[in-house]
Amino acid sequence: MTYAIEVKGLSKSFRAADKALDDVSLQVAPGEMVALLGASGSGKSTLLRHMAGFVAGDCGEILVNGQVIQRQGRISKRVRGARAGIGFVFQQFNLVGRLPVITNVLAGMLPRVPMYRSLLRWFRRDEVEVGLRALAQVGIDGYAFQRASTLSGGQQQRAAIARTLVQNARTILADEPIASLDPESSRRVMDTLAQINRSRGVAVVVSLHQVDVAMRYCPRVVALRRGKVVYDGPSAQLSATMLRDLYGAELNELMPGAGVSDDVDTIPLGGRAAVAPQLAAA
Repeated sequence: MTYAIEVKGLSKSFRAADKALDDVSLQVAPGEMVALLGASGSGKSTLLRHMAGFVAGDCGEILVNGQVIQRQGRISKRVRGARAGIGFVFQQFNLVGRLPVITNVLAGMLPRVPMYRSLLRWFRRDEVEVGLRALAQVGIDGYAFQRASTLSGGQQQRAAIARTLVQNARTILADEPIASLDPESSRRVMDTLAQINRSRGVAVVVSLHQVDVAMRYCPRVVALRRGKVVYDGPSAQLSATMLRDLYGAELNELMPGAGVSDDVDTIPLGGRAAVAPQLAAA
């Protein structure tokens, strides 16, 4: 089986006595939607950046869509081609505010168009139509020719997701995509990622700080603590005890309305049960 993502024995230290990632191994199958959980500094963002080939580990190996991203502390010489199949959604959107939304979205095509056209931002009519369809899929095609800076935060994040659709990404990595959004915008962004996961069979790995959101949208959770994987399994089997070990006193803040206390070992799942069967059927 060719995994969407395969990480083998990945370690990374930014300081001699402080391991950001400690012998991390995991596999993500095509079509899975997986949440990365963990307190701030646990290694979630660092792991995503290694998967995308932005940072080289000290040791270990990463393959995405069957292509080597890095091995034994070195980024693959062919990483640029491999990245064409990886969509990365940043917390801060990474749009050029003065350019139209459609131009930002069509940037997802740049690895496939000639250099002179990418420099001139010259796209054919059929390519523009692809961008408009992607914007329609995320529900903001009516804003295609506005400046990106005029959109709300949630709309900008959905434009960033549309860019991964234009890119034809087979795997999407999303780093805290709802961290700066209000609850309604967060719901729409997560709905969009889940819909793409279902309809296109795209593997999605999303790091989240909101435990209830992760449990609602992602059938599988990988939890990190101090750079180590301490849980990898069904979100339904996460207990309050496990989550307290991850988050400590922060847990009640991260699961508003859950009412998690020290003498309770179950987690109210909210809408997760309604979403998970759809994802599993994708």
